[in-house]
Amino acid sequence: MATVAICPGRTTLADWRAIYRGAAVTLDPACHHSIVRSANAVEEILARGEPIYGINTGFGRLASIRIAPHELATLQRNIVLSHAAGVGDPMPAHLVRLMLALKLSALAQGASGVKPATITLLADMISHDLLPVVPTQGSVGASGDLAPLAHMAAAMIGAGEIMHGDARIPAATAFAQVGVEPIVLGAKEGLALLNGTQFSTAYALAGLFEAEALLQAGLVTGALSTDAARGSDAPFDPRIHALRGHRGQIDAANALRVLLAGSAIRASHLTGDDRVQDPYCLRCQPQVMGAALDILRHAAATMEVEANGVSDNPLICGDPPEALSGGNFHAEPVAFAADVIALALCEIGALAERRIAMLIDPALSRLPAFLTPKPGLNSGFMVAQVTAAALVAENRQRAMPASVDSIPTSANQEDHVSMSAHGARRLLPMTDNVTAILAIELLAATQGCDFHAPLTSSAMLEVVRTMVRAEIPHLEEDRAMAPDIAKATAMVRSNWRELLPKANLPVLL
Repeated sequence: MATVAICPGRTTLADWRAIYRGAAVTLDPACHHSIVRSANAVEEILARGEPIYGINTGFGRLASIRIAPHELATLQRNIVLSHAAGVGDPMPAHLVRLMLALKLSALAQGASGVKPATITLLADMISHDLLPVVPTQGSVGASGDLAPLAHMAAAMIGAGEIMHGDARIPAATAFAQVGVEPIVLGAKEGLALLNGTQFSTAYALAGLFEAEALLQAGLVTGALSTDAARGSDAPFDPRIHALRGHRGQIDAANALRVLLAGSAIRASHLTGDDRVQDPYCLRCQPQVMGAALDILRHAAATMEVEANGVSDNPLICGDPPEALSGGNFHAEPVAFAADVIALALCEIGALAERRIAMLIDPALSRLPAFLTPKPGLNSGFMVAQVTAAALVAENRQRAMPASVDSIPTSANQEDHVSMSAHGARRLLPMTDNVTAILAIELLAATQGCDFHAPLTSSAMLEVVRTMVRAEIPHLEEDRAMAPDIAKATAMVRSNWRELLPKANLPVLL
């Protein structure tokens, strides 16, 4: 298993992707000095006797209430327990790991005032797979992801639940099994654990990484559909895209051109084809997929900054140290990025569904109706396309912006929130839908190319067709389509850059 060394503030998007995919995590020991200095600074600030939000005051609208020195530890424990008010299904284990790693990175930058023991416990929880049970609903994306992170923090003080392997058990029991001690929260620590965007950021990163893979898959299935429909590769000519200048469009056209290079199917209709232009779903692939690639790259840049940032409040800064109250917990950047990722996912799926619809229509594709040799007796891909259309409709509904749907909380003290958690949580269901749409296209395009035998596609696309036909036979007579779609869905989730290393499939950064 690969290991990622988290360098607080400098961890790359590729490293966060590796953690999402299951890489082990270590923390750069160079950050220890900053952690100790920040924890000591909290004690120094408290000794001055001044009111400091969340350290010796109440929270939210209760910030004007001073807390006595002997009740500071109780204050931090109370905020964790009272805020652990989430509902809904538990967060998936791999996303909990990513969230813990993001929180570890943020706190280890030495601006949050937490003790080294708190940092150590977070690292131990990741290494021992002690993953808190975190309900997925309850965050509005400011002041940070309070409810989800409170469930994480509750586990850390031994009061919550943990998934250890397949067992859901009390956190104290899980810690005892591996010889790890829960923490007793000091001043500021409960608030530091709860404030932050790490829940939303974990989900947004997951959606981003899956969207990147699906964009690559969509270029492959789109190229295969182009050959199945005996479409033209002229719209992928680099001169067209250089004249417009968008980087994503240029990269998408290049990938499509390379994927189709050497196709005997394409060569068979270079001359004498009475069709002057293909439908947009073929001809405009570089423009649509390229635009999706560009906005995903913008979201990736935003998310890399966010993943490396410090997003709790107040923050411990300066010498002599100060506790600065601000709003870094407001997850508007994450919400905007999630909205953009949702738009890209929606369009990747929508364009693929239009290609499926084109392939099954003999007036457009000049293939047998519904891609079956005996239409009428057989329905072929008729309802598979309906399924794809249904999934596109679901994604369109989910793609509506979440970031504009603010609602006041905490007696109007927190009067504008980001809804980043809503925006980010919808992304993985959307990626599931796009995966299924591309799976249906993969089957349809492979079936379409079968009708051109003995002509073959390009060497690269023949690798794809061979992969499909190794597990899924040509659809000669009607059969249940669901098992075929399930197998094709697994294929769509392939690592296409490894499977087709010379295809120049684009990446985000």
